[in-house]
Amino acid sequence: MSFRYLPMTEQDKQEMLHTIGIDSTEELFQDIPENVRYKERLNIKEAKNESQLKKELKDLSEQNVNLKTHTSFLGAGVYDHYIPSVVDHVISRSEFYTAYTPYQPEVSQGELQAIFEFQTMICELTGMEVANSSMYDGGTALAEAVNLSAGQTKKKKVIVSGAIHPESLDVIKTYAKGPGLDIVEVDSKDGITDLDQLKEELDEDTAGVVVQYTNFFGQIEPLKEIQSLVDGFRKTMLIVSTNPLALGYLTPPGEFGADIVVGDTQVFGIPAQFGGPHCGFFATNKKLMRKVPGRLVGQTVDEEGKRGFVLTLQAREQHIRRDKATSNICSNQALNALGSSVAMSALGKQGLKEMAVMNMQKARYAKRRLEEAGFAVRYKGPFFNEFVIECKRNVSDINRELAERGFIGGLNLENMDSSRKNQMLVAVTEVRTKEEVDQFVKELGDING
Repeated sequence: MSFRYLPMTEQDKQEMLHTIGIDSTEELFQDIPENVRYKERLNIKEAKNESQLKKELKDLSEQNVNLKTHTSFLGAGVYDHYIPSVVDHVISRSEFYTAYTPYQPEVSQGELQAIFEFQTMICELTGMEVANSSMYDGGTALAEAVNLSAGQTKKKKVIVSGAIHPESLDVIKTYAKGPGLDIVEVDSKDGITDLDQLKEELDEDTAGVVVQYTNFFGQIEPLKEIQSLVDGFRKTMLIVSTNPLALGYLTPPGEFGADIVVGDTQVFGIPAQFGGPHCGFFATNKKLMRKVPGRLVGQTVDEEGKRGFVLTLQAREQHIRRDKATSNICSNQALNALGSSVAMSALGKQGLKEMAVMNMQKARYAKRRLEEAGFAVRYKGPFFNEFVIECKRNVSDINRELAERGFIGGLNLENMDSSRKNQMLVAVTEVRTKEEVDQFVKELGDING
Protein backbone atom coordinates (compact mmCIF):
# COMPACT_ATOMS: atom_id res chain seq x y z
CA MET A 1 0.00 0.00 0.00
CA SER A 2 1.27 3.51 -0.81
CA PHE A 3 1.15 6.19 1.88
CA ARG A 4 1.18 9.99 1.63
CA TYR A 5 3.52 9.87 4.61
CA LEU A 6 5.44 7.18 6.51
CA PRO A 7 3.25 5.98 9.39
CA MET A 8 4.85 5.33 12.77
CA THR A 9 5.18 1.65 13.63
CA GLU A 10 5.16 0.19 17.13
CA GLN A 11 8.88 -0.47 16.77
CA ASP A 12 9.44 3.21 15.92
CA LYS A 13 7.51 4.17 19.03
CA GLN A 14 9.55 1.90 21.32
CA GLU A 15 12.84 3.16 19.87
CA MET A 16 11.83 6.78 20.51
CA LEU A 17 10.76 6.01 24.09
CA HIS A 18 14.07 4.20 24.69
CA THR A 19 16.04 7.15 23.27
CA ILE A 20 14.48 9.63 25.73
CA GLY A 21 14.81 7.16 28.60
CA ILE A 22 11.23 6.19 29.44
CA ASP A 23 9.17 2.99 29.13
CA SER A 24 5.73 4.30 28.10
CA THR A 25 3.88 7.29 26.70
CA GLU A 26 2.10 7.65 30.06
CA GLU A 27 5.35 8.73 31.68
CA LEU A 28 5.31 11.87 29.52
CA PHE A 29 2.22 13.03 31.48
CA GLN A 30 3.37 12.11 34.98
CA ASP A 31 3.61 15.76 36.06
CA ILE A 32 -0.14 16.17 35.48
CA PRO A 33 -2.08 15.21 38.65
CA GLU A 34 -4.24 12.10 38.30
CA ASN A 35 -7.36 13.87 39.57
CA VAL A 36 -7.41 16.35 36.65
CA ARG A 37 -6.77 13.82 33.90
CA TYR A 38 -9.69 12.85 31.66
CA LYS A 39 -10.11 9.08 31.86
CA GLU A 40 -13.11 8.57 29.56
CA ARG A 41 -13.14 8.15 25.80
CA LEU A 42 -13.45 11.36 23.81
CA ASN A 43 -16.80 11.75 22.09
CA ILE A 44 -15.37 11.70 18.57
CA LYS A 45 -15.74 9.37 15.62
CA GLU A 46 -13.55 6.33 15.23
CA ALA A 47 -10.57 6.89 12.98
CA LYS A 48 -11.01 6.02 9.31
CA ASN A 49 -8.50 4.83 6.78
CA GLU A 50 -7.28 7.25 4.12
CA SER A 51 -9.63 6.21 1.32
CA GLN A 52 -12.69 6.39 3.61
CA LEU A 53 -11.59 9.76 4.97
CA LYS A 54 -11.03 11.19 1.47
CA LYS A 55 -14.53 10.09 0.46
CA GLU A 56 -16.09 11.68 3.55
CA LEU A 57 -14.25 14.96 2.98
CA LYS A 58 -15.20 14.94 -0.70
CA ASP A 59 -18.88 14.41 0.19
CA LEU A 60 -18.72 17.29 2.66
CA SER A 61 -17.00 19.63 0.18
CA GLU A 62 -19.65 18.90 -2.44
CA GLN A 63 -22.28 20.37 -0.12
CA ASN A 64 -20.68 23.76 -0.77
CA VAL A 65 -22.13 25.99 -3.45
CA ASN A 66 -19.20 27.00 -5.66
CA LEU A 67 -18.34 28.65 -8.97
CA LYS A 68 -17.92 25.31 -10.75
CA THR A 69 -21.41 24.10 -9.92
CA HIS A 70 -23.29 27.41 -9.93
CA THR A 71 -23.39 30.58 -12.03
CA SER A 72 -22.47 33.55 -9.86
CA PHE A 73 -23.84 37.09 -9.78
CA LEU A 74 -22.24 37.79 -6.41
CA GLY A 75 -19.53 40.44 -6.08
CA ALA A 76 -19.10 42.99 -3.28
CA GLY A 77 -15.32 42.60 -3.24
CA VAL A 78 -14.88 38.99 -4.39
CA TYR A 79 -15.54 38.35 -8.08
CA ASP A 80 -15.68 35.56 -10.64
CA HIS A 81 -13.27 36.71 -13.35
CA TYR A 82 -11.36 35.07 -16.20
CA ILE A 83 -7.99 33.70 -15.06
CA PRO A 84 -5.45 32.94 -17.82
CA SER A 85 -4.25 29.32 -17.56
CA VAL A 86 -0.62 30.46 -17.42
CA VAL A 87 -1.22 31.90 -13.93
CA ASP A 88 -1.44 28.53 -12.20
CA HIS A 89 1.50 27.23 -14.25
CA VAL A 90 3.81 30.01 -13.08
CA ILE A 91 2.76 30.27 -9.42
CA SER A 92 3.03 26.49 -9.03
CA ARG A 93 6.76 26.54 -9.75
CA SER A 94 8.63 25.61 -6.57
CA GLU A 95 10.95 28.63 -6.63
CA PHE A 96 7.89 30.90 -6.37
CA TYR A 97 5.51 28.62 -4.49
CA THR A 98 7.83 28.13 -1.51
CA ALA A 99 9.56 31.53 -1.55
CA TYR A 100 9.57 33.80 1.47
CA THR A 101 10.93 37.32 2.00
CA PRO A 102 13.76 37.81 -0.52
CA TYR A 103 16.34 39.20 1.92
CA GLN A 104 19.25 37.70 -0.07
CA PRO A 105 19.11 39.34 -3.51
CA GLU A 106 21.91 37.18 -4.89
CA VAL A 107 19.64 34.12 -4.72
CA SER A 108 16.25 35.84 -5.10
CA GLN A 109 16.40 37.71 -8.40
CA GLY A 110 13.34 35.96 -9.86
CA GLU A 111 11.16 36.72 -6.85
CA LEU A 112 12.43 40.29 -6.59
CA GLN A 113 11.83 40.98 -10.28
CA ALA A 114 8.31 39.55 -10.05
CA ILE A 115 7.53 41.93 -7.17
CA PHE A 116 9.13 44.85 -9.05
CA GLU A 117 6.91 44.17 -12.06
CA PHE A 118 3.85 44.04 -9.79
CA GLN A 119 4.75 47.45 -8.35
CA THR A 120 5.28 48.87 -11.83
CA MET A 121 1.92 47.67 -13.16
CA ILE A 122 0.09 48.99 -10.11
CA CYS A 123 1.69 52.41 -10.65
CA GLU A 124 0.63 52.40 -14.30
CA LEU A 125 -2.95 51.45 -13.42
CA THR A 126 -3.40 53.91 -10.56
CA GLY A 127 -1.45 56.84 -12.02
CA MET A 128 0.74 57.01 -8.91
CA GLU A 129 4.53 57.26 -8.58
CA VAL A 130 5.28 54.51 -6.05
CA ALA A 131 3.65 51.21 -5.09
CA ASN A 132 4.65 48.70 -2.44
CA SER A 133 5.26 44.99 -2.88
CA SER A 134 1.64 44.14 -1.91
CA MET A 135 -0.38 43.84 1.29
CA TYR A 136 -2.69 41.27 2.88
CA ASP A 137 -5.88 42.62 1.27
CA GLY A 138 -7.62 45.81 0.19
CA GLY A 139 -9.19 46.48 3.59
CA THR A 140 -5.83 46.31 5.37
CA ALA A 141 -4.27 48.60 2.78
CA LEU A 142 -7.06 51.15 3.24
CA ALA A 143 -6.71 51.17 7.03
CA GLU A 144 -2.93 51.60 6.67
CA ALA A 145 -3.56 54.57 4.37
CA VAL A 146 -5.79 56.17 7.01
CA ASN A 147 -3.09 55.77 9.66
CA LEU A 148 -0.44 57.16 7.31
CA SER A 149 -2.52 60.28 6.63
CA ALA A 150 -2.90 60.90 10.34
CA GLY A 151 0.77 60.31 11.04
CA GLN A 152 1.90 62.54 8.18
CA THR A 153 -0.45 65.47 8.87
CA LYS A 154 -0.37 65.19 12.68
CA LYS A 155 -4.16 65.39 12.65
CA LYS A 156 -6.70 63.02 14.19
CA LYS A 157 -9.85 63.49 12.12
CA VAL A 158 -10.51 61.24 9.10
CA ILE A 159 -13.67 61.57 7.00
CA VAL A 160 -14.91 58.32 5.47
CA SER A 161 -17.55 58.03 2.74
CA GLY A 162 -20.64 56.00 3.61
CA ALA A 163 -20.32 54.38 0.17
CA ILE A 164 -17.13 52.42 0.94
CA HIS A 165 -17.28 48.69 1.67
CA PRO A 166 -18.76 48.23 5.20
CA GLU A 167 -16.13 45.60 6.04
CA SER A 168 -13.35 48.01 5.07
CA LEU A 169 -14.96 50.59 7.36
CA ASP A 170 -14.83 48.06 10.20
CA VAL A 171 -11.11 47.50 9.59
CA ILE A 172 -10.50 51.26 9.58
CA LYS A 173 -12.30 51.63 12.91
CA THR A 174 -10.24 48.82 14.42
CA TYR A 175 -6.98 50.37 13.22
CA ALA A 176 -8.07 53.80 14.44
CA LYS A 177 -8.46 52.71 18.06
CA GLY A 178 -4.70 52.51 18.72
CA PRO A 179 -3.74 56.04 17.67
CA GLY A 180 -7.12 57.40 18.81
CA LEU A 181 -8.32 58.68 15.45
CA ASP A 182 -11.72 60.31 15.06
CA ILE A 183 -13.50 58.50 12.19
CA VAL A 184 -16.31 60.68 10.82
CA GLU A 185 -18.75 58.97 8.45
CA VAL A 186 -20.39 60.92 5.63
CA ASP A 187 -23.67 59.54 4.26
CA SER A 188 -24.22 58.40 0.71
CA LYS A 189 -26.77 60.20 -1.44
CA ASP A 190 -28.13 58.70 -4.67
CA GLY A 191 -25.53 55.95 -4.38
CA ILE A 192 -22.46 58.19 -4.06
CA THR A 193 -20.80 60.27 -1.35
CA ASP A 194 -22.96 63.17 -0.15
CA LEU A 195 -20.79 66.07 -1.29
CA ASP A 196 -22.74 68.67 0.65
CA GLN A 197 -22.21 66.79 3.91
CA LEU A 198 -18.56 66.20 3.01
CA LYS A 199 -18.11 69.94 2.49
CA GLU A 200 -19.65 70.64 5.90
CA GLU A 201 -17.38 68.14 7.68
CA LEU A 202 -14.12 69.22 6.03
CA ASP A 203 -11.97 71.52 8.15
CA GLU A 204 -8.33 72.26 8.96
CA ASP A 205 -8.25 69.36 11.44
CA THR A 206 -8.98 66.77 8.73
CA ALA A 207 -6.10 64.38 8.04
CA GLY A 208 -7.72 62.55 5.15
CA VAL A 209 -10.85 61.86 3.16
CA VAL A 210 -11.61 58.25 2.18
CA VAL A 211 -13.71 57.35 -0.88
CA GLN A 212 -14.13 54.20 -2.95
CA TYR A 213 -13.93 54.26 -6.76
CA THR A 214 -16.00 52.44 -7.92
CA ASN A 215 -17.87 52.40 -4.65
CA PHE A 216 -19.58 49.59 -2.73
CA PHE A 217 -22.85 50.11 -4.62
CA GLY A 218 -21.06 49.91 -7.97
CA GLN A 219 -21.39 53.65 -8.61
CA ILE A 220 -18.55 55.82 -9.93
CA GLU A 221 -17.65 58.58 -7.49
CA PRO A 222 -17.01 62.12 -8.85
CA LEU A 223 -13.34 62.22 -7.87
CA LYS A 224 -12.70 65.55 -9.56
CA GLU A 225 -15.34 67.28 -7.43
CA ILE A 226 -14.18 65.52 -4.27
CA GLN A 227 -10.56 66.48 -4.90
CA SER A 228 -11.54 70.13 -5.45
CA LEU A 229 -13.17 70.12 -2.00
CA VAL A 230 -10.14 68.49 -0.37
CA ASP A 231 -7.72 70.90 -2.07
CA GLY A 232 -9.21 73.75 -0.08
CA PHE A 233 -7.63 72.47 3.12
CA ARG A 234 -3.94 72.45 3.91
CA LYS A 235 -2.32 69.01 4.13
CA THR A 236 -5.63 67.07 3.97
CA MET A 237 -5.11 63.91 1.90
CA LEU A 238 -7.43 62.22 -0.57
CA ILE A 239 -7.36 58.44 -0.06
CA VAL A 240 -8.99 56.35 -2.79
CA SER A 241 -9.83 52.66 -2.53
CA THR A 242 -10.27 51.32 -6.03
CA ASN A 243 -11.03 48.28 -8.18
CA PRO A 244 -7.93 47.98 -10.40
CA LEU A 245 -9.87 46.24 -13.17
CA ALA A 246 -12.15 49.27 -13.49
CA LEU A 247 -9.02 51.38 -14.02
CA GLY A 248 -8.55 49.58 -17.32
CA TYR A 249 -11.27 51.96 -18.55
CA LEU A 250 -11.81 54.69 -15.95
CA THR A 251 -9.48 57.64 -15.39
CA PRO A 252 -6.99 56.60 -12.68
CA PRO A 253 -7.22 58.32 -9.27
CA GLY A 254 -3.68 59.64 -9.65
CA GLU A 255 -4.80 61.90 -12.48
CA PHE A 256 -7.37 63.47 -10.14
CA GLY A 257 -4.67 64.30 -7.61
CA ALA A 258 -5.21 61.44 -5.12
CA ASP A 259 -2.51 61.22 -2.43
CA ILE A 260 -2.89 57.50 -1.69
CA VAL A 261 -4.53 54.82 -3.83
CA VAL A 262 -5.19 51.35 -2.45
CA GLY A 263 -7.19 48.33 -3.51
CA ASP A 264 -7.25 44.59 -4.02
CA THR A 265 -5.94 42.62 -7.00
CA GLN A 266 -8.28 39.66 -6.49
CA VAL A 267 -9.76 40.67 -9.85
CA PHE A 268 -6.48 39.65 -11.53
CA GLY A 269 -5.65 35.96 -11.38
CA ILE A 270 -6.89 35.18 -7.86
CA PRO A 271 -9.87 32.78 -7.55
CA ALA A 272 -12.83 33.63 -5.31
CA GLN A 273 -11.91 30.58 -3.15
CA PHE A 274 -14.59 31.24 -0.52
CA GLY A 275 -13.34 34.74 0.29
CA GLY A 276 -9.55 34.63 0.47
CA PRO A 277 -6.64 34.98 0.54
CA HIS A 278 -6.45 38.22 -1.40
CA CYS A 279 -3.70 40.65 -2.39
CA GLY A 280 -3.83 44.31 -1.44
CA PHE A 281 -1.80 47.12 -2.97
CA PHE A 282 -0.70 50.52 -1.70
CA ALA A 283 0.34 53.30 -4.10
CA THR A 284 1.29 56.89 -3.39
CA ASN A 285 3.60 59.73 -4.46
CA LYS A 286 7.36 59.98 -3.98
CA LYS A 287 6.93 62.44 -1.12
CA LEU A 288 5.36 59.70 1.01
CA MET A 289 7.64 56.90 -0.20
CA ARG A 290 9.43 56.43 3.11
CA LYS A 291 6.14 56.24 5.00
CA VAL A 292 4.69 53.41 2.90
CA PRO A 293 3.91 50.26 4.93
CA GLY A 294 5.67 47.02 4.10
CA ARG A 295 8.49 46.99 1.58
CA LEU A 296 9.49 48.23 -1.85
CA VAL A 297 11.64 46.43 -4.40
CA GLY A 298 13.94 48.60 -6.50
CA GLN A 299 15.99 48.17 -9.65
CA THR A 300 19.78 48.64 -9.63
CA VAL A 301 22.95 47.32 -11.32
CA ASP A 302 25.61 44.98 -9.97
CA GLU A 303 29.39 45.58 -10.04
CA GLU A 304 29.44 44.32 -13.63
CA GLY A 305 26.74 46.75 -14.70
CA LYS A 306 24.03 44.11 -15.08
CA ARG A 307 20.45 44.91 -14.08
CA GLY A 308 19.43 43.55 -10.68
CA PHE A 309 16.72 43.91 -8.05
CA VAL A 310 16.93 44.48 -4.28
CA LEU A 311 14.71 45.31 -1.32
CA THR A 312 15.14 49.08 -1.51
CA LEU A 313 12.96 50.29 1.35
CA GLN A 314 11.59 48.68 4.50
CA ALA A 315 11.27 51.99 6.29
CA ARG A 316 8.37 51.22 8.61
CA GLU A 317 8.77 47.57 9.43
CA GLN A 318 8.74 46.61 13.08
CA HIS A 319 12.12 44.91 13.06
CA ILE A 320 13.77 48.11 11.81
CA ARG A 321 11.77 50.99 13.28
CA ARG A 322 10.75 49.25 16.52
CA ASP A 323 9.00 51.76 18.80
CA LYS A 324 9.13 54.45 16.07
CA ALA A 325 7.10 52.34 13.64
CA THR A 326 3.68 53.60 12.64
CA SER A 327 2.72 50.31 10.99
CA ASN A 328 3.05 46.68 12.00
CA ILE A 329 2.98 45.35 8.43
CA CYS A 330 6.09 43.19 8.10
CA SER A 331 5.18 40.94 5.22
CA ASN A 332 3.36 40.86 1.90
CA GLN A 333 1.36 38.58 -0.42
CA ALA A 334 4.15 37.70 -2.83
CA LEU A 335 2.54 34.58 -4.32
CA ASN A 336 -0.81 36.24 -4.99
CA ALA A 337 0.96 39.37 -6.24
CA LEU A 338 2.84 37.13 -8.66
CA GLY A 339 -0.45 35.59 -9.80
CA SER A 340 -1.89 39.05 -10.42
CA SER A 341 1.25 40.13 -12.28
CA VAL A 342 1.08 37.08 -14.54
CA ALA A 343 -2.62 37.69 -15.21
CA MET A 344 -2.05 41.36 -16.05
CA SER A 345 0.91 40.46 -18.27
CA ALA A 346 -1.10 37.79 -20.09
CA LEU A 347 -3.97 40.20 -20.68
CA GLY A 348 -1.78 43.12 -21.69
CA LYS A 349 -2.89 46.75 -21.80
CA GLN A 350 -5.39 46.21 -24.59
CA GLY A 351 -6.73 42.98 -23.12
CA LEU A 352 -7.21 44.58 -19.73
CA LYS A 353 -9.14 47.44 -21.29
CA GLU A 354 -11.30 45.01 -23.29
CA MET A 355 -11.98 43.01 -20.11
CA ALA A 356 -13.09 46.18 -18.29
CA VAL A 357 -15.35 47.18 -21.19
CA MET A 358 -16.92 43.69 -21.28
CA ASN A 359 -17.77 44.03 -17.58
CA MET A 360 -19.48 47.34 -18.27
CA GLN A 361 -21.36 46.09 -21.31
CA LYS A 362 -22.60 42.87 -19.74
CA ALA A 363 -23.61 44.62 -16.51
CA ARG A 364 -25.65 47.11 -18.54
CA TYR A 365 -27.31 44.31 -20.48
CA ALA A 366 -28.26 42.60 -17.20
CA LYS A 367 -29.54 45.90 -15.77
CA ARG A 368 -31.75 46.46 -18.84
CA ARG A 369 -33.13 42.91 -18.75
CA LEU A 370 -33.92 43.18 -15.03
CA GLU A 371 -35.72 46.49 -15.57
CA GLU A 372 -37.74 44.87 -18.38
CA ALA A 373 -38.63 42.10 -15.93
CA GLY A 374 -40.07 44.67 -13.53
CA PHE A 375 -37.17 45.17 -11.11
CA ALA A 376 -36.41 48.70 -9.95
CA VAL A 377 -32.72 49.66 -10.14
CA ARG A 378 -31.88 51.73 -7.08
CA TYR A 379 -29.43 54.25 -8.56
CA LYS A 380 -29.32 55.93 -11.96
CA GLY A 381 -25.72 57.20 -12.00
CA PRO A 382 -22.77 55.76 -13.94
CA PHE A 383 -21.54 52.39 -12.67
CA PHE A 384 -18.94 49.74 -13.48
CA ASN A 385 -20.10 46.12 -13.12
CA GLU A 386 -22.38 46.19 -10.04
CA PHE A 387 -25.76 47.76 -9.33
CA VAL A 388 -28.49 47.60 -6.68
CA ILE A 389 -31.97 46.25 -7.42
CA GLU A 390 -35.15 46.29 -5.34
CA CYS A 391 -36.87 42.95 -4.67
CA LYS A 392 -40.32 42.18 -3.28
CA ARG A 393 -39.10 39.47 -0.93
CA ASN A 394 -36.28 38.93 1.54
CA VAL A 395 -33.07 38.58 -0.46
CA SER A 396 -31.70 35.75 1.69
CA ASP A 397 -34.82 33.70 0.94
CA ILE A 398 -34.50 34.52 -2.76
CA ASN A 399 -30.84 33.47 -2.78
CA ARG A 400 -31.65 30.12 -1.18
CA GLU A 401 -34.13 29.39 -3.96
CA LEU A 402 -31.69 30.65 -6.61
CA ALA A 403 -29.06 28.24 -5.29
CA GLU A 404 -31.48 25.36 -5.78
CA ARG A 405 -31.79 26.47 -9.42
CA GLY A 406 -28.04 26.66 -10.01
CA PHE A 407 -27.36 30.36 -9.35
CA ILE A 408 -25.44 32.32 -6.73
CA GLY A 409 -27.47 35.49 -6.28
CA GLY A 410 -26.28 38.97 -5.40
CA LEU A 411 -25.41 40.26 -1.94
CA ASN A 412 -28.23 40.82 0.53
CA LEU A 413 -27.58 44.46 1.51
CA GLU A 414 -29.85 44.13 4.54
CA ASN A 415 -27.05 42.06 6.10
CA MET A 416 -24.86 45.16 5.92
CA ASP A 417 -27.50 47.80 6.67
CA SER A 418 -30.88 47.01 8.25
CA SER A 419 -32.48 49.94 6.39
CA ARG A 420 -31.77 48.28 3.02
CA LYS A 421 -34.57 45.76 3.20
CA ASN A 422 -35.08 43.64 0.05
CA GLN A 423 -32.11 45.23 -1.75
CA MET A 424 -29.70 43.06 -3.74
CA LEU A 425 -26.26 44.06 -5.04
CA VAL A 426 -25.80 42.29 -8.39
CA ALA A 427 -22.39 41.83 -10.03
CA VAL A 428 -21.93 40.90 -13.70
CA THR A 429 -18.41 40.11 -14.94
CA GLU A 430 -16.92 39.34 -18.34
CA VAL A 431 -17.31 35.55 -17.86
CA ARG A 432 -21.11 35.71 -17.74
CA THR A 433 -22.82 34.82 -21.00
CA LYS A 434 -26.01 36.27 -22.49
CA GLU A 435 -27.75 32.93 -21.87
CA GLU A 436 -26.69 32.94 -18.21
CA VAL A 437 -27.90 36.50 -17.70
CA ASP A 438 -31.24 35.77 -19.40
CA GLN A 439 -31.77 32.63 -17.34
CA PHE A 440 -30.81 34.43 -14.12
CA VAL A 441 -33.34 37.19 -14.86
CA LYS A 442 -36.04 34.59 -15.55
CA GLU A 443 -35.37 32.59 -12.37
CA LEU A 444 -35.06 35.71 -10.23
CA GLY A 445 -38.30 37.06 -11.67
CA ASP A 446 -40.15 33.80 -11.01
CA ILE A 447 -38.90 33.61 -7.41
CA ASN A 448 -39.53 37.29 -6.72
CA GLY A 449 -43.09 36.99 -8.00
